[in-house]
Amino acid sequence: MCGIAGCWDPRGTDAVGLEAAAGRMADAIAHRGPDDRGVWADAAAGIGLGHRRLSIIDLSPLGHQPMLSADGRFVIVFNGEVYNHAALRAELLPLGHKFRGHSDTEVMLAAIVQWGVRRAVERFVGIFAFALWDRRERTLTLVRDHLGVKPLYYGWSGGVLLFGSELRALRAHPAFDRPVDRGSLSLLLRYAYIEAPWTIHEGIHKLPSGSLLTVAAGGDAVRAASAVPETFWSGREVAARGASTPAVPKDGREMLDRLDALLMDVISLQKVADVPVGAFLSGGVDSSLVVALMQAQSVQRIKTFTIGFAEKAYDEADHARAVAAHLGTDHTEVILEPREVLEVIPSLPTVYDEPFADASQIPTVLVSRLARRQVTVCLSGDGGDEIWGGYNKYAWGGRIWNAARRVPGGLRRAAAAALRAVPPRGWDAAVRALGPLVPRRFGYGAFGLRVHKVARVIAGTDPYAMFRDLGTCWARPEEVVLGSSPHPTLIDDPAWRSAMPGFTEWMMATDMLTYMTDDCLAKVDRATMAAPLEDRVPLLDHRVAEFALGLPVGWKIRDGVGKWPLRELLYRRVPRALVDRPKMGFAVPLGAWLGGPLRDWAEAQLDESRLRREGFLDPAPIRRRWADHLAGRRDSQAELWPVLMFQAWLEAQR
Repeated sequence: MCGIAGCWDPRGTDAVGLEAAAGRMADAIAHRGPDDRGVWADAAAGIGLGHRRLSIIDLSPLGHQPMLSADGRFVIVFNGEVYNHAALRAELLPLGHKFRGHSDTEVMLAAIVQWGVRRAVERFVGIFAFALWDRRERTLTLVRDHLGVKPLYYGWSGGVLLFGSELRALRAHPAFDRPVDRGSLSLLLRYAYIEAPWTIHEGIHKLPSGSLLTVAAGGDAVRAASAVPETFWSGREVAARGASTPAVPKDGREMLDRLDALLMDVISLQKVADVPVGAFLSGGVDSSLVVALMQAQSVQRIKTFTIGFAEKAYDEADHARAVAAHLGTDHTEVILEPREVLEVIPSLPTVYDEPFADASQIPTVLVSRLARRQVTVCLSGDGGDEIWGGYNKYAWGGRIWNAARRVPGGLRRAAAAALRAVPPRGWDAAVRALGPLVPRRFGYGAFGLRVHKVARVIAGTDPYAMFRDLGTCWARPEEVVLGSSPHPTLIDDPAWRSAMPGFTEWMMATDMLTYMTDDCLAKVDRATMAAPLEDRVPLLDHRVAEFALGLPVGWKIRDGVGKWPLRELLYRRVPRALVDRPKMGFAVPLGAWLGGPLRDWAEAQLDESRLRREGFLDPAPIRRRWADHLAGRRDSQAELWPVLMFQAWLEAQR
């Protein structure tokens, strides 16, 4: 796992300046690869490539990048891992290819020489983002993996094409001159993240998942800039096809056995590394299954990592500890006091160099730092919720809407207002006071926030608006971001709605294509690479995703509970009592912190004169939310945190 960067000026440039610029871009993301640095440039062609290496496979200099193909035609900078590189190598050897080392990068280049870029990428199993320069055809190709696990940004500025693993690499180039995109800022305030292909900078894009972008020389920059990404694997098409014509299993046990074998194969590939490997363990279904499969294949105790919180309502360390004890892992647990957690907040604008406001970023950064003390690679359970139906809204969203729509809109809105009149912390206090009288499924974790989500559902105008509102921070961000209107997103695309045969299937696929990639995976990538630590995601192997997306929704959500196949596989290895509990998520008591130990910091970020001076946000609605929050009239953490993260990011750019 590494960091890549580069620049291409089709007009050509001087060698010294080009190498220096590519080097500065790579050094801006040195945290992603502290083990090695490489720069390659062709001044006549105007192309410069930079690389920072976190050595995982082939720790020798033979894994150094930028790397040239054996025939000298291609140059690559690559971030990620191609897990099936050994099988590809065995296939390429009889075809006449020779290898000096055993890195996956060298195999990728040979595969591209043999089959061409697109056909080679279609055969890769892994997580990857890379830039490939074809010295003969004078073309640059940017590629991002099937499900967008690894990031890749690109865009034109001053007639130069800039690209890299993080935006800070692009900003390090002297030609970079891109202002804040107010439409993207509106997306941040609405969803707490910025959906691809948009970024916080005008004219700079995220390369979409499962796509490649090829830009050819021979024309001016304006024509080159018109190149558009093409898809080599479409999550939309796979999801729509699977939902429309699902493969209904004839026998549940046979289906589970096939999935078990597939996951065992995926885990065996992802455990391979020339450095220590461990796993994140929350004690939930997804991470517990990954750890169980890892331990089943290992003669040694695998290292697992968990952090807990002093605030018991947000702490899952006990559950992780129980699972670790049952499986016999070498478990490390740290219980964090509020002071330790709050100390990480000033570093967030540096870790997330694009404004990002999922508050679970805080524990993610901390658990990544914890794991890095002992290992360089960690496997995680990311992706299980979105493709296997793990979120509660998939199970009850459609049913609640069908019931709510029978009630007149005025009554529904009044009921929603009544539920929202009590702040989430008030609902939490009531649940604690009632104690054993409250069913366990209701009394776990941040109950008040779930009540407010239900209020949003029953106040909705249609199921799609309901789904959008469940994930919304500011309902009308264009009224907060001055001179803006949000960019179009997949959620509001009527063609996408009609492509999916059912609302539940649409919810799951939409989350997979947006929230999972641009929130969950971006959160983990930045947090782990800041450590630096390589995160691998077995449940997001594209073959596993295809398996899941091809099943009917009823085989994933049963009796109101999601992830049925994953649960059944886990029960084969872990007692049901250790993992069956209400879903909590990686939550933190952010609302209380904002009114307590974070109050002075937040006040400085939300200072009215500063907001007016900067000219991006209207102070009036923000100050009202802040006053309501401090007075306890409402819990405004959802609205305030995106504003605070943008303000902190803006401050860090000065």
